[in-house]
Amino acid sequence: MLLANALRKIDFQDLLVFLEICERQHLGEVAEALNLSASSVSYSLKKLRGCFDDELFIATRSGMRPTRKALAMRPQVRTMVEMMNGCHGDQGAFDPCQAPRTFRLCAPEYFELLILPALLRRLNDAGYPVSLDVQRLGRDIPAEALVQGGLDLALGFGPNLHRAHPALMSLALLKDELLCIRDAASAPVNDLDDFCARRQVFPTPWNSERNMIDGWLQEQGRARQIAARTNNYLAALQLIPHSDLLLVLPERVYERLGDARTARSPLPGLPSFSLEMLWAQPFDQDPANLWLREQILSVCAEQSLL
Repeated sequence: MLLANALRKIDFQDLLVFLEICERQHLGEVAEALNLSASSVSYSLKKLRGCFDDELFIATRSGMRPTRKALAMRPQVRTMVEMMNGCHGDQGAFDPCQAPRTFRLCAPEYFELLILPALLRRLNDAGYPVSLDVQRLGRDIPAEALVQGGLDLALGFGPNLHRAHPALMSLALLKDELLCIRDAASAPVNDLDDFCARRQVFPTPWNSERNMIDGWLQEQGRARQIAARTNNYLAALQLIPHSDLLLVLPERVYERLGDARTARSPLPGLPSFSLEMLWAQPFDQDPANLWLREQILSVCAEQSLL
């Protein structure tokens, strides 16, 4: 029973690390081959040693030498990996009509405004017994939940706005620009001095204390004044009419939510960004995960978002 409990801690990546160490005998080469960080490889090795109560590999001048136990395990571990790959390859296409299915996503409000409505219409029009559970994006991409299967997909911002994780794959869905929004009757913003002098509204459609604007300003030795924080884009926009406040908003969001009471103020240099779709490597060829990603891509194409 104790051995079974220990084995529950091992995941597919740990098995791949074990086989690669057997093959290459140098942790740096293993990290490069599996596209992992050195710390991830070391962590997997530590887990394996604890689970099997053996050193498994001994560090020597010529490399990591497998112990007797590791040599005995090697063919069995290889068989396990091959069987898992075989199961993966034998899976057919996902049939959304076969049974009800709930897909779990983690995404910012940006995704909910631009893509989710059309995605839901697409699923409903086809009569698929599929539902979507969208959780609010936090400061970091929930990598562990994706790897363990608790989440199917995550949507985040790029490039490089979230901490990278070696077990995740990503695809940039669309690009967008940031706009400076003001009351239509207020004075325009002519330059960065005007921008920093005016108090601003900070929408937080995902859980973060900072965003790309603050990082961009910090690079130039500047900072902005925040008059109010809101939970979403629409609430932020409602604070702009009849005020001297500014709001930085994605262009595509402003096209959806803006009205005649507000106006754009050109501010050259505002950073652009992308919306990225992320999923775990073990589910890269999973039929259901593939199907969901294809639906999202199709919706983006139909909406001319790509």
